[in-house]
Amino acid sequence: MALALEDRAKKDDVLIGDTPKAAKRRRRFSGVETRGRLWKHSTLADIEGLVGPDEVERYFTFTMVRNPWDRMVSYYHWLQRQTFDHPAIQLARSEEFSGFLSHPMTWQAQKQAPARHYMTDARGNEVCDQYVRLEHLEEDLPEVEAHLGFTIDLPRANASSRAGDYRRYYSDTDAAFLAEICAEDIDRFGYRFEDPAFV
Repeated sequence: MALALEDRAKKDDVLIGDTPKAAKRRRRFSGVETRGRLWKHSTLADIEGLVGPDEVERYFTFTMVRNPWDRMVSYYHWLQRQTFDHPAIQLARSEEFSGFLSHPMTWQAQKQAPARHYMTDARGNEVCDQYVRLEHLEEDLPEVEAHLGFTIDLPRANASSRAGDYRRYYSDTDAAFLAEICAEDIDRFGYRFEDPAFV
């Protein structure tokens, strides 16, 4: 999504993340004091200072969400490929998937950050016009495209090297455990463990 939107970015548009244009524009924010870290997974609360709280409420805001069982498998494999020093990377490299999932560092972080966490401003207001489910783009993306005034082409990018079907990574116990951890997003977005993987 970031790459698709970056293709249409204007000279003065604010880009945060690790895409090519965002990386080139990073120095523009070097003196800006924000409430949190400016990176590709910044929350609405984090960007206060770069953007004012009243502006956030006026903007059209959206984010992408993903089946939590699939997302966790992808996250595990992504961590294994990283080279920077972080406890989660060491954990993913030293544990099989079940051990990684059941480790308090993993499940507590997931439980504390449902989708609304990213779309909650510094005042505690959830501000999101559209949650786009990765597995249901044809259903959820049209509202975003209507607002933007163009069709978004989303080629697959940043794919991990893992089995396509996330379900094979889970025992019944692990699947039920993640259902408990991510119950808020599962209930809100209608996810089920049996849903086919995004291909």
